[in-house]
Amino acid sequence: MSTDAHYHPTSLKLPRLTGRTLRLAIRLLENPLTRWLLVRRLLRDGGITRLREQIVTEIPSFQPYTPYQASHQETTNASPLLSLAAEPAVDCTGYASIDNYLQAYRLGATTPEEVARQVLDAIADSDSRDPPLRAFIACQPDDVMRQARASGQRWRNDNPLSPFDGIPVAVKDEFDQLPYATTQGTCFLKETLTGQDATIVARLRAAGALLIGKTNMHEFGAGVTGHNPHHGTVRNPYHPSHHTGGSSSGSAAAVAAGLCPVALGADGGGSIRIPAAFCGVVGLKPTYGRISNFGATSRGCSVSQSGPIAATARDAALTYGLLAGPDFKDWVSLRQPSPTLEGFAERKLNDITLGIYRPWFEHANSAMVTVCYELLDRLEKRGAKLRNIEIPDLDAGRIGHIVTIVSEMASALDPYYSRQRQHFSLEVRLNLVLGRSLYSRDYVQAQRWRTRMINHFYQALQKADVIVTPATGCTAPLIEPDALEQGMSDLSLLTEIMRFVVPANFIGFPAITFPAGYDNEGLPVGFHAIGRPWQEHLLLRLAHVAEDLVERRISLLHYRLLPEG
Repeated sequence: MSTDAHYHPTSLKLPRLTGRTLRLAIRLLENPLTRWLLVRRLLRDGGITRLREQIVTEIPSFQPYTPYQASHQETTNASPLLSLAAEPAVDCTGYASIDNYLQAYRLGATTPEEVARQVLDAIADSDSRDPPLRAFIACQPDDVMRQARASGQRWRNDNPLSPFDGIPVAVKDEFDQLPYATTQGTCFLKETLTGQDATIVARLRAAGALLIGKTNMHEFGAGVTGHNPHHGTVRNPYHPSHHTGGSSSGSAAAVAAGLCPVALGADGGGSIRIPAAFCGVVGLKPTYGRISNFGATSRGCSVSQSGPIAATARDAALTYGLLAGPDFKDWVSLRQPSPTLEGFAERKLNDITLGIYRPWFEHANSAMVTVCYELLDRLEKRGAKLRNIEIPDLDAGRIGHIVTIVSEMASALDPYYSRQRQHFSLEVRLNLVLGRSLYSRDYVQAQRWRTRMINHFYQALQKADVIVTPATGCTAPLIEPDALEQGMSDLSLLTEIMRFVVPANFIGFPAITFPAGYDNEGLPVGFHAIGRPWQEHLLLRLAHVAEDLVERRISLLHYRLLPEG
């Protein structure tokens, strides 16, 4: 592990475990007599042993620090949504957007009731296919139609609540939503009904959104492929034989398949941005604390942040404008500047400098690098300036993030561990073995590294407005048949997928992924940008401009819920 500014683009070469071999490994790891012999190798292969050996003198940051200076001109939380909704929309993506739904309702071309019926039919059809899409864990038709009838009446009275009234929105099964249980992708929490909506769900409901159900996810958010042995592996709408990415797998698949223009996700290690990139849509991870995590099972996780997955940058911006802002139920959200979408409609980038650390940028498969460089060239032609930068210690930061997220996951799942462990997927059990094998000093060491990485990125962002990379090191991987039933452990693949996204989680900065194009197989390629704290509007603007420059292809499995024309 280097502590200098040089990046060494080497990929991990670790064994892939599935089926009987993975089950045997878990049994040995959970057995006190054989555990430590194998755990020692697991810690070494994961880089944690090297992390222990480093001397880091920084003060630990147990949460990201994202300072700001308050302004007397700060606006109210409602302003970003209302101001953007008033702007004229120009859509060149081919996806049905929020504006398309609103126009159809205003013209009487359809109604929320008809859209709800179309959604329910489409979800049922998607799960009857071979293979099934499995975007949703739960959908209650009676509840969906009740919401739709209320929205339809408001539209007939010419009194919609907001630009979200009647808009289909899916909710990751990590957020509390009445009248559903929050299962976190498990098979044993389905009887635990929630008592109230999560704050972001409540804000959508108050705006009249049509909440269509709970989306599938990687169990407990413990992986980034989208595999789930309990509810079925979510399929990529572009290529059903490929993964969606995770853990917000169902949310990204629902948007890409046209079941809704917006879905909610949570991102602790790329869990919004990875599936958005694999499924060819937009995913925003806001600044840590920008959007309330109250009612999210990841609340209290220092690397996780709720945010939107959307068909277009404008839909992501509209949703961000509705959800962002303080919430007294989540104290982390209370200290933040007022959200803004200033400059979102600008189509030039003359005032934007893009920072690129080329050895890091190029550490992906060649097709992805080529596609992302092509988009970079187009962004330069729109006025963006390009500046070479360096970011030290990226590998140490990656390992620090692993220590942090698996430690916090192990702590959060401790109440279930002794009683329900046999019901966990093998992948979750492997992650928990790792988390429960770490020491308190490992966690503190990781937080010292977090302080250092925050400083590295602040320094890099003094030279550029955003830092750009591919979103992932590879496009959506093939779903291997031997992993479908019991899952797999492939740390080499996991590292390739997560390479570019985890720094933003570790340091708490905002980040976005948006479509850059497609590889030779037609799989989507995502472009990734990290910004300064509280500057989500700049990232959304960049994604908005990129939509003019990239051909969007509709997914192979796609439903059109609005009438043609």
